[in-house]
Amino acid sequence: MNVSVDALIPLVLNTALKAGKAILNVYESGWETTTKADNSPLTTADLIAHEIISQELHKTGIPVLSEEGNGIPYEIRKEWVQCWIVDPLDGTKEFISRNGEFTVNIGLVHNHEPVLGVIYIPVTGMLYFGCAGAGSFRVSAAAISGIKLPECMFVDVAALSDKLPLSIGRDELVVMGSRSHLTAGTVDIMERAGRLFPGSVVISAGSSLKFCRLAEGSADFYPRFGPTMEWDTCAGHAIAVNAGMTVVSLPELAPLTYNREELRNPFFAVYNPSRIDLQGLLRDK
Repeated sequence: MNVSVDALIPLVLNTALKAGKAILNVYESGWETTTKADNSPLTTADLIAHEIISQELHKTGIPVLSEEGNGIPYEIRKEWVQCWIVDPLDGTKEFISRNGEFTVNIGLVHNHEPVLGVIYIPVTGMLYFGCAGAGSFRVSAAAISGIKLPECMFVDVAALSDKLPLSIGRDELVVMGSRSHLTAGTVDIMERAGRLFPGSVVISAGSSLKFCRLAEGSADFYPRFGPTMEWDTCAGHAIAVNAGMTVVSLPELAPLTYNREELRNPFFAVYNPSRIDLQGLLRDK
Protein backbone atom coordinates (compact mmCIF):
# COMPACT_ATOMS: atom_id res chain seq x y z
CA MET A 1 0.00 0.00 0.00
CA ASN A 2 1.62 3.26 -1.14
CA VAL A 3 0.29 5.82 1.37
CA SER A 4 1.85 8.20 3.87
CA VAL A 5 2.49 6.86 7.35
CA ASP A 6 0.04 9.20 9.10
CA ALA A 7 -2.73 8.16 6.69
CA LEU A 8 -2.57 4.70 8.28
CA ILE A 9 -3.32 5.99 11.78
CA PRO A 10 -7.18 5.89 11.55
CA LEU A 11 -7.07 2.28 10.37
CA VAL A 12 -4.69 1.26 13.13
CA LEU A 13 -6.69 3.08 15.81
CA ASN A 14 -9.84 1.32 14.62
CA THR A 15 -8.01 -2.01 14.67
CA ALA A 16 -6.74 -1.45 18.21
CA LEU A 17 -10.23 -0.49 19.39
CA LYS A 18 -11.72 -3.64 17.85
CA ALA A 19 -9.11 -5.82 19.50
CA GLY A 20 -9.52 -4.02 22.80
CA LYS A 21 -13.29 -4.53 22.79
CA ALA A 22 -12.81 -8.26 22.21
CA ILE A 23 -10.22 -8.41 25.00
CA LEU A 24 -12.60 -6.70 27.43
CA ASN A 25 -15.37 -9.14 26.54
CA VAL A 26 -13.08 -11.98 27.56
CA TYR A 27 -11.83 -10.06 30.61
CA GLU A 28 -15.37 -9.68 31.87
CA SER A 29 -16.61 -13.19 31.03
CA GLY A 30 -13.64 -15.46 31.81
CA TRP A 31 -10.94 -17.21 29.80
CA GLU A 32 -8.78 -20.27 29.42
CA THR A 33 -5.03 -20.05 30.00
CA THR A 34 -2.33 -22.28 28.54
CA THR A 35 1.48 -22.10 28.70
CA LYS A 36 3.68 -21.42 25.67
CA ALA A 37 7.03 -23.08 24.99
CA ASP A 38 8.86 -20.26 26.81
CA ASN A 39 6.63 -20.80 29.88
CA SER A 40 4.79 -17.50 29.36
CA PRO A 41 0.99 -17.56 29.69
CA LEU A 42 -1.39 -17.49 26.73
CA THR A 43 -5.08 -16.71 27.12
CA THR A 44 -8.15 -16.85 24.93
CA ALA A 45 -7.97 -13.05 24.72
CA ASP A 46 -4.45 -13.13 23.21
CA LEU A 47 -5.62 -15.40 20.40
CA ILE A 48 -8.85 -13.54 19.63
CA ALA A 49 -7.05 -10.18 19.51
CA HIS A 50 -4.34 -11.67 17.27
CA GLU A 51 -6.94 -12.83 14.73
CA ILE A 52 -8.71 -9.45 14.67
CA ILE A 53 -5.52 -7.43 14.27
CA SER A 54 -4.00 -9.71 11.65
CA GLN A 55 -7.16 -9.62 9.56
CA GLU A 56 -7.39 -5.82 9.66
CA LEU A 57 -3.70 -5.09 9.03
CA HIS A 58 -3.43 -7.48 6.11
CA LYS A 59 -5.75 -5.06 4.27
CA THR A 60 -2.77 -2.70 4.01
CA GLY A 61 -0.71 -5.21 2.04
CA ILE A 62 2.08 -4.89 4.59
CA PRO A 63 3.22 -8.16 6.24
CA VAL A 64 2.42 -8.74 9.91
CA LEU A 65 4.74 -10.11 12.59
CA SER A 66 2.73 -10.83 15.73
CA GLU A 67 3.70 -12.38 19.03
CA GLU A 68 1.05 -15.02 18.42
CA GLY A 69 2.20 -15.57 14.81
CA ASN A 70 5.96 -15.18 15.04
CA GLY A 71 7.06 -18.34 13.27
CA ILE A 72 7.91 -16.59 10.00
CA PRO A 73 11.48 -17.54 8.97
CA TYR A 74 14.07 -14.79 8.82
CA GLU A 75 14.84 -15.79 5.22
CA ILE A 76 11.40 -14.39 4.41
CA ARG A 77 11.37 -11.50 6.88
CA LYS A 78 14.73 -10.10 5.79
CA GLU A 79 13.18 -9.16 2.45
CA TRP A 80 10.57 -6.97 4.13
CA VAL A 81 11.13 -3.24 3.75
CA GLN A 82 8.07 -2.61 5.91
CA CYS A 83 6.21 -4.74 8.41
CA TRP A 84 3.74 -4.47 11.24
CA ILE A 85 5.04 -5.68 14.61
CA VAL A 86 2.20 -6.49 16.96
CA ASP A 87 1.56 -7.61 20.50
CA PRO A 88 -2.20 -8.32 20.55
CA LEU A 89 -2.26 -8.39 24.35
CA ASP A 90 0.83 -6.96 26.02
CA GLY A 91 0.85 -7.70 29.73
CA THR A 92 -0.86 -11.09 29.78
CA LYS A 93 0.28 -11.54 33.39
CA GLU A 94 -1.39 -8.23 34.27
CA PHE A 95 -4.53 -9.38 32.44
CA ILE A 96 -4.60 -12.62 34.45
CA SER A 97 -4.04 -10.76 37.72
CA ARG A 98 -6.84 -8.35 36.75
CA ASN A 99 -4.95 -5.15 37.55
CA GLY A 100 -5.94 -3.47 34.26
CA GLU A 101 -2.35 -2.78 33.16
CA PHE A 102 -2.47 -4.49 29.78
CA THR A 103 -2.41 -3.00 26.31
CA VAL A 104 -2.80 -3.57 22.59
CA ASN A 105 0.46 -2.72 20.76
CA ILE A 106 0.66 -2.11 17.02
CA GLY A 107 3.85 -0.76 15.45
CA LEU A 108 4.97 -0.19 11.86
CA VAL A 109 8.62 -0.62 10.90
CA HIS A 110 10.34 0.77 7.81
CA ASN A 111 13.94 -0.29 7.12
CA HIS A 112 14.24 -1.60 10.70
CA GLU A 113 13.08 1.72 12.21
CA PRO A 114 9.74 2.12 14.02
CA VAL A 115 7.82 4.85 12.19
CA LEU A 116 4.30 4.44 13.61
CA GLY A 117 2.90 3.20 16.88
CA VAL A 118 -0.51 2.80 18.50
CA ILE A 119 -1.08 1.63 22.07
CA TYR A 120 -4.58 1.10 23.44
CA ILE A 121 -5.39 0.56 27.11
CA PRO A 122 -8.75 -1.24 27.05
CA VAL A 123 -9.60 -0.79 30.74
CA THR A 124 -9.18 3.01 30.68
CA GLY A 125 -10.19 3.56 27.04
CA MET A 126 -7.05 5.64 26.42
CA LEU A 127 -5.20 5.60 23.10
CA TYR A 128 -1.63 6.73 22.47
CA PHE A 129 -0.36 7.11 18.92
CA GLY A 130 2.56 8.61 17.09
CA CYS A 131 4.29 8.60 13.74
CA ALA A 132 7.30 10.07 12.02
CA GLY A 133 6.75 13.61 10.81
CA ALA A 134 3.53 14.19 12.75
CA GLY A 135 4.43 13.71 16.42
CA SER A 136 2.69 11.77 19.16
CA PHE A 137 -0.74 12.17 20.73
CA ARG A 138 -3.09 10.91 23.43
CA VAL A 139 -6.87 10.63 23.08
CA SER A 140 -9.71 8.76 24.77
CA ALA A 141 -11.84 6.33 22.80
CA ALA A 142 -14.88 8.34 23.89
CA ALA A 143 -13.45 11.55 22.40
CA ILE A 144 -13.18 10.02 18.91
CA SER A 145 -16.39 8.01 19.07
CA GLY A 146 -18.16 10.61 16.95
CA ILE A 147 -15.82 10.37 13.96
CA LYS A 148 -15.87 7.57 11.44
CA LEU A 149 -12.89 5.27 11.75
CA PRO A 150 -11.09 4.14 9.68
CA GLU A 151 -12.38 6.31 6.82
CA CYS A 152 -11.53 9.66 8.44
CA MET A 153 -8.28 11.61 7.98
CA PHE A 154 -5.37 11.74 10.41
CA VAL A 155 -6.01 15.44 11.02
CA ASP A 156 -9.54 14.64 12.20
CA VAL A 157 -8.16 12.41 14.95
CA ALA A 158 -5.28 14.73 15.83
CA ALA A 159 -7.69 17.67 16.26
CA LEU A 160 -9.43 15.79 19.09
CA SER A 161 -6.21 14.64 20.74
CA ASP A 162 -3.62 16.03 23.15
CA LYS A 163 -0.19 16.54 21.61
CA LEU A 164 2.60 14.86 23.54
CA PRO A 165 4.48 15.51 25.67
CA LEU A 166 2.03 17.29 27.95
CA SER A 167 3.08 20.19 30.13
CA ILE A 168 3.51 18.56 33.53
CA GLY A 169 5.10 20.73 36.21
CA ARG A 170 7.30 18.79 38.65
CA ASP A 171 10.86 18.87 39.96
CA GLU A 172 11.46 15.24 40.91
CA LEU A 173 12.87 12.69 38.48
CA VAL A 174 10.35 9.91 37.79
CA VAL A 175 11.77 6.48 36.92
CA MET A 176 9.59 3.70 35.51
CA GLY A 177 10.08 0.06 36.41
CA SER A 178 8.48 -3.17 35.32
CA ARG A 179 5.78 -4.52 37.62
CA SER A 180 6.46 -8.17 36.74
CA HIS A 181 10.09 -8.26 35.51
CA LEU A 182 12.31 -6.15 37.79
CA THR A 183 15.94 -7.39 37.58
CA ALA A 184 19.09 -6.71 39.60
CA GLY A 185 20.60 -4.69 36.73
CA THR A 186 17.54 -2.48 36.57
CA VAL A 187 17.56 -1.94 40.34
CA ASP A 188 21.25 -0.97 40.16
CA ILE A 189 20.73 1.77 37.59
CA MET A 190 17.66 3.00 39.48
CA GLU A 191 19.83 3.36 42.58
CA ARG A 192 22.40 5.32 40.55
CA ALA A 193 19.61 7.64 39.43
CA GLY A 194 18.62 8.08 43.06
CA ARG A 195 22.16 9.14 43.97
CA LEU A 196 22.42 11.64 41.13
CA PHE A 197 18.87 12.93 41.53
CA PRO A 198 17.94 13.00 45.23
CA GLY A 199 14.20 12.78 45.68
CA SER A 200 13.71 10.71 42.53
CA VAL A 201 10.56 8.58 42.45
CA VAL A 202 10.26 5.01 41.14
CA ILE A 203 6.88 3.92 39.76
CA SER A 204 6.05 0.39 38.64
CA ALA A 205 3.72 -0.34 35.73
CA GLY A 206 2.92 -3.29 33.53
CA SER A 207 3.10 -3.74 29.75
CA SER A 208 3.88 -0.84 27.40
CA LEU A 209 2.34 1.68 29.81
CA LYS A 210 5.88 2.72 30.72
CA PHE A 211 6.48 4.05 27.19
CA CYS A 212 3.20 5.97 27.41
CA ARG A 213 4.24 7.64 30.65
CA LEU A 214 7.52 8.76 29.06
CA ALA A 215 5.75 10.05 25.95
CA GLU A 216 3.23 12.10 27.90
CA GLY A 217 5.96 13.58 30.09
CA SER A 218 4.83 12.10 33.41
CA ALA A 219 8.05 10.03 33.64
CA ASP A 220 11.66 10.64 32.63
CA PHE A 221 13.52 7.34 32.57
CA TYR A 222 12.73 3.69 31.87
CA PRO A 223 15.77 1.36 32.04
CA ARG A 224 15.27 -2.27 31.09
CA PHE A 225 17.91 -4.87 31.98
CA GLY A 226 15.59 -7.79 31.41
CA PRO A 227 14.13 -9.85 28.56
CA THR A 228 11.77 -8.22 26.05
CA MET A 229 10.80 -9.01 22.48
CA GLU A 230 10.37 -6.66 19.53
CA TRP A 231 6.56 -6.70 19.83
CA ASP A 232 6.84 -5.54 23.46
CA THR A 233 8.58 -2.31 22.46
CA CYS A 234 7.98 -1.39 18.81
CA ALA A 235 4.75 0.60 19.18
CA GLY A 236 5.90 2.31 22.37
CA HIS A 237 9.27 3.12 20.80
CA ALA A 238 7.58 4.97 17.92
CA ILE A 239 5.31 6.91 20.28
CA ALA A 240 8.13 7.82 22.66
CA VAL A 241 10.63 9.05 20.05
CA ASN A 242 8.00 11.11 18.23
CA ALA A 243 7.22 12.79 21.55
CA GLY A 244 10.89 13.81 21.88
CA MET A 245 12.17 10.91 23.96
CA THR A 246 15.25 8.80 23.16
CA VAL A 247 15.40 4.99 22.95
CA VAL A 248 18.80 3.25 22.92
CA SER A 249 20.31 -0.15 23.63
CA LEU A 250 22.34 -0.66 26.81
CA PRO A 251 25.19 -0.39 27.42
CA GLU A 252 26.09 0.45 23.79
CA LEU A 253 23.73 3.46 23.50
CA ALA A 254 23.00 2.34 19.92
CA PRO A 255 19.64 2.72 18.13
CA LEU A 256 17.14 -0.05 18.90
CA THR A 257 16.18 -1.64 15.58
CA TYR A 258 13.43 -4.05 14.49
CA ASN A 259 12.73 -7.06 12.29
CA ARG A 260 16.13 -8.43 13.23
CA GLU A 261 17.04 -12.09 12.86
CA GLU A 262 17.03 -12.32 16.67
CA LEU A 263 13.66 -10.99 17.81
CA ARG A 264 14.72 -10.72 21.44
CA ASN A 265 15.70 -7.15 22.26
CA PRO A 266 18.99 -6.10 23.83
CA PHE A 267 18.76 -4.30 27.14
CA PHE A 268 17.61 -0.73 26.55
CA ALA A 269 16.64 2.61 28.04
CA VAL A 270 13.94 5.13 27.21
CA TYR A 271 14.65 8.59 28.56
CA ASN A 272 13.94 12.28 28.30
CA PRO A 273 17.22 13.82 27.04
CA SER A 274 16.30 17.20 28.51
CA ARG A 275 16.10 15.66 31.99
CA ILE A 276 18.78 12.95 32.02
CA ASP A 277 22.42 12.65 30.98
CA LEU A 278 22.35 8.92 30.33
CA GLN A 279 26.10 8.65 29.66
CA GLY A 280 26.81 10.36 32.97
CA LEU A 281 24.38 8.08 34.74
CA LEU A 282 26.04 4.98 33.31
CA ARG A 283 29.47 6.25 34.38
CA ASP A 284 28.32 6.72 37.97
CA LYS A 285 29.38 3.86 40.23
